[in-house]
Amino acid sequence: MTKALANTDGGLLTKDNCALAFIDLQPQMSFGAASGIDRQLLVNNVLMLAKGAREFGVPTIITTVETESFSGPTWPQLLDIFPDQTPIERTGMNSWDTQAFRDAIKATGKKNIILSGLWTEVCITWPTLNMLAEGYNIFVVEDACAGTSPAAHAAALSRMVQAGAVRTTTIATVLEFQRDWAHREHYNALMNLFREHGGGYGMGIEYAYTMVHKEPPARKHVKS
Repeated sequence: MTKALANTDGGLLTKDNCALAFIDLQPQMSFGAASGIDRQLLVNNVLMLAKGAREFGVPTIITTVETESFSGPTWPQLLDIFPDQTPIERTGMNSWDTQAFRDAIKATGKKNIILSGLWTEVCITWPTLNMLAEGYNIFVVEDACAGTSPAAHAAALSRMVQAGAVRTTTIATVLEFQRDWAHREHYNALMNLFREHGGGYGMGIEYAYTMVHKEPPARKHVKS
């Protein structure tokens, strides 16, 4: 019988027992993402994960590599979600080699670290292996990551899992923060998040709201 990960709720994440790091979500890194996920879907998933983390108060870190000389700044859509965040700038490919990143992770006080970013085989895998060795539990949101090829992405996921990391996906992660629909504090915000970013699941929610419960459509009114 497999033993549940330490510092989790019987193997589960909660909004209070984890932190999230977005790694190198920058234009140049995005150009090289060719592991099979559509780039716009990748952006959508990252934004869903980010908004979910913000809604549930999950500590969040953003880090970048060689912004000025090569990679460009963090996606503006992600920065808009965390306007008070200053991304941790690095020169090295491995975030864990940078003291400021290590300090930021440690400052969260969390032992469960969720990762999203580019590229899976380098900037996600390397800090994952180091953090696992330091006693952290690492949860890789694989549809909010991308590699330079399908083989690179798959090999990276295998390498991380063999070392003890956990694979997960965007919707599953955000739902894990909620866990029980009886908890109403975040319910409406979560439904609106899925209506905006949840694909087919969001369409189903929109249908239930409008056709079953006779609510108005989830529209954003833009002044002309």
